[in-house]
Amino acid sequence: MRFLILVILFTIPFVFTSSAKDGQVVTVIKSATLEQTARKAENEKIIDISVKHVEAADGNLGIGVLHRPIMKSEGPITAILHHKQSEIYRIMAGSGTLATSNSMSEIRTLDPDGFTVKNLTGPSDFGKIVTIENSQHVTKGDIVIIPAGIAHGFSEITEAIDYMVVRIDPDKLVALK
Repeated sequence: MRFLILVILFTIPFVFTSSAKDGQVVTVIKSATLEQTARKAENEKIIDISVKHVEAADGNLGIGVLHRPIMKSEGPITAILHHKQSEIYRIMAGSGTLATSNSMSEIRTLDPDGFTVKNLTGPSDFGKIVTIENSQHVTKGDIVIIPAGIAHGFSEITEAIDYMVVRIDPDKLVALK
């Protein structure tokens, strides 16, 4: 599974799928597809767009693109925590400060039958990070690994940020695409 994640992370313009042994599928997502998706997200003001979500032996793997506009630092950080899904980000453009914590306040569980849970993140909570346990400035080219169960959000975005996300869905909770 680690090899498949690395292949997905470093394939660099449309989605290509071919059969492999035992019915598994190899997927290539071209860089142009990621860039087009980032522009769509920016133009249509969509924060998170799923590009592809496939079945793998040890769970499902998904690729998405997120776009976030410039945001000033103001008080508690709006964050999300995924119960079962780990994520890997690769910053495509822009920069900001990512904050993480093991806990949140004002927790609101996402609708288990809602679009976000079924198609993007799996079971998750929104809330506020009050006590930042880790804070890192991220910029183009950086890779971030966020294990399941860690609250994460940007405390500020100094330059509109686009990032690709690899979603590791061990319980196969998110719909295939």
